[in-house]
Amino acid sequence: MTRKYLSFDIETAKILPGFVDDLMAERPLGISCAAALAEDELMPQLFHSVDGNGRPALQMSQADVSKLVDFLVKRTAAGYTIVTHNGLGFDFDILAEESGRLEDCKKLALDHVDMMFHVFCVKGFGVGLDAAAQAMGLSKMEGVDGSQAPQLWKDGEHQRVLDYVGQDVNITLKVARACDRNRAFRWVTKRGKFSDFAIRDGWLTVRDALELPLADTSWMDDPWPRLKFTGWLS
Repeated sequence: MTRKYLSFDIETAKILPGFVDDLMAERPLGISCAAALAEDELMPQLFHSVDGNGRPALQMSQADVSKLVDFLVKRTAAGYTIVTHNGLGFDFDILAEESGRLEDCKKLALDHVDMMFHVFCVKGFGVGLDAAAQAMGLSKMEGVDGSQAPQLWKDGEHQRVLDYVGQDVNITLKVARACDRNRAFRWVTKRGKFSDFAIRDGWLTVRDALELPLADTSWMDDPWPRLKFTGWLS
């Protein structure tokens, strides 16, 4: 099946004190900005609110986040398949909270391709976007990661954060399309070795991935339950 992909990602706004083991326990996190990139477009579309001086606001207003939901709904209606890396367990959960559009975000989440969730359903563990990008010879922006983005945004480094989220959607799109083309997902393990598994029918939507049998996690000390990703849906 040939898909038209639209990659999507958000950056949160809340500044957290040091290392946080459970980011979702610190909610509400707010959204500073977001990006979306269609594979038939050259540049990502960027989203953020503006303050009274016309500068990027500290975080997106509920009205602007709702407009972002409208954008995603319209793009899916136009035939695009949204693709993310951990969008089910993070981006769409936060989007639902910040927009107040729970039912719309649930549908978007179930009908989209979350590469992280598909991998988790098959392998029983998650693989980061960085690891998949490295296997393709790609790398994310140096000097910025998701944990630093809220402080950088508050400090006025808006373009730097926008460049970062824009690069993330670009990498997500490249990984998704390459895996579809090769019918395999490949990544670099924490030990620096390459690993992969076949995706013979291409990426599954979240709705379809939920139909897969539970992965064998008997060898793990503390395996993640699927509810880690899906709990907010119910």
